[in-house]
Amino acid sequence: MSFTATVKDEVSKLDIPETEKISELSAIVQNNDYSNGIKIVTENNSVARLVYSLFKDLFNVYAKVSVRRGYNYSKNMLYTLEVKNKVADILKSLGIIGAVPENFIYADEALLMAYLKGLFLMKASVNDPKTSRYHLEFNLDNLEYAEFIQKSLNYFHLNSKILHREHRYVVYIKEAEKIGDFLRIMGATKAVLYFEDIRIYRDHKNMTNRLNNCEQANVDKIIETANEQVKDIELLKRMDVYDLLNDKEKEVSEYRVKYPDASLLELSQIISMETGNKITKSGVYHRLNKIRQLALKMKEKNKSEN
Repeated sequence: MSFTATVKDEVSKLDIPETEKISELSAIVQNNDYSNGIKIVTENNSVARLVYSLFKDLFNVYAKVSVRRGYNYSKNMLYTLEVKNKVADILKSLGIIGAVPENFIYADEALLMAYLKGLFLMKASVNDPKTSRYHLEFNLDNLEYAEFIQKSLNYFHLNSKILHREHRYVVYIKEAEKIGDFLRIMGATKAVLYFEDIRIYRDHKNMTNRLNNCEQANVDKIIETANEQVKDIELLKRMDVYDLLNDKEKEVSEYRVKYPDASLLELSQIISMETGNKITKSGVYHRLNKIRQLALKMKEKNKSEN
């Protein structure tokens, strides 16, 4: 079972007040065919059971249920629920009059949450955070409705956006934290725990990788700098100007050649320990910089003479 199906299975089994059930069913019907009776189609058995119960409990209507295998690639079972009785009264009670439902359907926060939950059951998909990038989307039929849904989602600060894809409009959320918030809004507790566990693990793994990459970059930089310093010392010796260095600079140069992979801090600690003469990291840097400046002068002199 996909993560989307798992979430829908959990959400469809939540017990909510009757007023919220009306908002939930409103979203479900709004996103199906109600031009000639009401026809609800879903691949999820739990959602089909929920829709059947909502019609029965709210309107004392028993939907006709049929099941067949779908024609899509996955060939999942399709559950179709049809209602032919009281259709006009049901649509009126559900606030379905056009592209956007009547205000009483989403008049307060709880009703809006219920409406978004019903929409999720019909039109949403959410990626499994373990196997793919973070992404939740609603595939909708027209722009006016898509803008209404975007506004509704962003009421809860979910930072949703709209994308026009062929003849449809996709309202989507890509931020992991916001997707987790939406699952929490719907009351999908198990899905939230699963999602957050994976998100925390991935964030920790990404942070560790970044730290490792940063550490490796620092190591590479240290080695590169140390190699340049060793080359400067070798240059001074080849050009017979090594003795222009004072004793302290010679001491640091000898330890740099002896420990070419050591950082400045490590080099200062080694020199302090082996010679008994305390020297700081900045002291090592200062002396190596003096060597560097002398090496640069000798390179310039060599260029001018040639």
